[in-house]
Amino acid sequence: MSFKNKTAFITGASRGIGKAIAMRLAKEGANIIVAAKSVEENPKLGGTIFTAAKEIEEAGGKALAVQCDIRFEDQISKAVQSAVETFGGIDILINNASAISLTKVEQTEMKSYNLMHDINVRGTFFVSKACIPYLKNGVNAHILNLSPPLNLDNKWFSNHLAYTMSKYNMTMIALGLSGELKKYNIAANSLWPKTTIATAAVRNLLGGETLIQMSRTPEIIADAAFYILKRSSSDCTGNTFIDEEVLAEEGITDLEKYAVKPGSRLYNDLFL
Repeated sequence: MSFKNKTAFITGASRGIGKAIAMRLAKEGANIIVAAKSVEENPKLGGTIFTAAKEIEEAGGKALAVQCDIRFEDQISKAVQSAVETFGGIDILINNASAISLTKVEQTEMKSYNLMHDINVRGTFFVSKACIPYLKNGVNAHILNLSPPLNLDNKWFSNHLAYTMSKYNMTMIALGLSGELKKYNIAANSLWPKTTIATAAVRNLLGGETLIQMSRTPEIIADAAFYILKRSSSDCTGNTFIDEEVLAEEGITDLEKYAVKPGSRLYNDLFL
């Protein structure tokens, strides 16, 4: 399945996993909508919608940088309309934008709770809603949410309930849409890493440089997403994918090139 001239709307594509997926699809000639908030660079995070768009075009794709805070429906609508006006439609939606705060209930501030649910749940839901009319006319249309399989082991609820609820909701959105949209041949799946990924969130919020050295690069998620999105949207739907398993199905089992520090012990991600 060719990605040439296909259009992918990617939330949170200014850095990290979202940008890595954008770059992977750009190398195949895709059009990328960089839908994210950052227009000025934060030294702790790096990257803006404009720097990402420039790199995407240098990689061989076409890019549209759109400032979009997915907590606000008017900004979602404007971003989607800009995408359609520029590229004529939308074939792929990547719901990547996400907020994280790993706190127990007593330590969870309402501001943090609202941020995670406004972005992870409400944002994912309404970005999907806004894109569906155009995905119906897309070529091998896919929705891919960056969220984990539903693991009901109590440890994933007892340590950071608010975050777990928000990420599981993202997966439930994918599973719900897979059924709702199957008659339109629109696939909806989720994808999650087996190990931690070297992102700003991991460095700044979870484990600093030590955990970064025990992580893989975002390119492993980008490659897994690439192979999922190549699959037939009429058949490949309703799955909760793990990156390693996707690559293994493609015959790729040597994953050393994705390690930040080759040969180091890798740290399993949450929910697995």
